[in-house]
Amino acid sequence: MPPEFDEFKKMEKESRKFERSIVELKELEGKAPKLFGIPTGTKLDEMFFTVEIDEKTGKARKKILGGLPYLAVVNVVGVPDTGKSVLAEQFAVNQAARGYKVLFVTVESPSEFLFNSLKQKALALGYDFSKLEDNIIVIDAAKVEEIRENVISLIKTMDYVIKKFGTTITVIDSITGLYEHREMLARQIVRRIYNFLKEKRQTALLVSQKRSSQGAETAEAAGGLAVAHIVDSTIVLDKKLIASKWDESTFKLPLGSVVRLLRIDGCRMSGHDSDTWIFEINEFGLIDIKKELKDLIKR
Repeated sequence: MPPEFDEFKKMEKESRKFERSIVELKELEGKAPKLFGIPTGTKLDEMFFTVEIDEKTGKARKKILGGLPYLAVVNVVGVPDTGKSVLAEQFAVNQAARGYKVLFVTVESPSEFLFNSLKQKALALGYDFSKLEDNIIVIDAAKVEEIRENVISLIKTMDYVIKKFGTTITVIDSITGLYEHREMLARQIVRRIYNFLKEKRQTALLVSQKRSSQGAETAEAAGGLAVAHIVDSTIVLDKKLIASKWDESTFKLPLGSVVRLLRIDGCRMSGHDSDTWIFEINEFGLIDIKKELKDLIKR
């Protein structure tokens, strides 16, 4: 058999392999997941939308999604003390209270401290914690170095939990802790986790720490940049100290006050509000989104 024939057979085999990656768009209709919202219990639920046709006018109009897009992997990024963990915990408790199983991977805080924090969130939201705590399963990567340092071990552990408990919501706080001293591997680690969450049909929040030296209003940073280019949507949290007379005049707040800001920085799966919003962490430790920044400046 001439060597050219072997080369031809090899090329033919490769061609068939690549053909499997080609599909007509119309063939995907039955495979595409339904688009609806997974509530966070905050005003974020009004900030994602889909488009529908008005039957009377025949024109396109927005339809509020009612939460994060179903099966979206969402990055929550910000400098320290901007409310990232608060939002993640609030989301987890709200979903558990609705009867859904939640997988919470804690990378920063040991599980017993996470327990106290989740319990306080539940009480502040008016939920009976004893009725929802069975719906939250925790992987303590803060304590177990093998899970924290080896992404394959983490994925195998998450796979076990998803199969055993039937979890449909995943929260990782924070994904930056999985590569904080080996940033060259950041994209590889995030991509593996993202692909796994997609395969297992999880709606997920990934908390991403951002260096304070990076632009506070952007998603850039060792963690932020690695995650933002891969995930389906990024929510940027920021805080601004009122430190000048100009700030005092603009924000109508006294010197020394802190303004907290939130923005959805892109979403591949649905439309989204593109404005910057002012939010507070209220006296009970909950995220409370108040008003658009542009409205405050106008007034």
